[in-house]
Amino acid sequence: MADIEAVLNPWAESTTGVKAGAETPPELEKKLPRIRIERIGGFDERFADHPRVAVDVFAATADEARTLANRLRDALIFLRGPVNGAVIRSVRCDSGPSRQPWTNEAIHRRGATYTVSFRGA
Repeated sequence: MADIEAVLNPWAESTTGVKAGAETPPELEKKLPRIRIERIGGFDERFADHPRVAVDVFAATADEARTLANRLRDALIFLRGPVNGAVIRSVRCDSGPSRQPWTNEAIHRRGATYTVSFRGA
């Protein structure tokens, strides 16, 4: 089964033009905007995977973070078909983009959670 982080991060980067990965880089404030998509739970079946993923957007301003998070949400909920070695069946937004705390006050973060249903290609 494909790794959902390896499926969605390159997709998010190509869709938005913003660097995406499963981890935040050192000195994040110098590399904004940034998207982080990581698996935080979910379940597997014999022929399908249903991971829950956290999608965080980091930006220099609250408006930029909100705009990018909403744009990414809109693209994710309509995502279907072949993507990076997987076939996306559906994406459900469990908790829409909202302001999230971050230790560096110069960084604005918006976080959301989604459940993605997919199978290997």
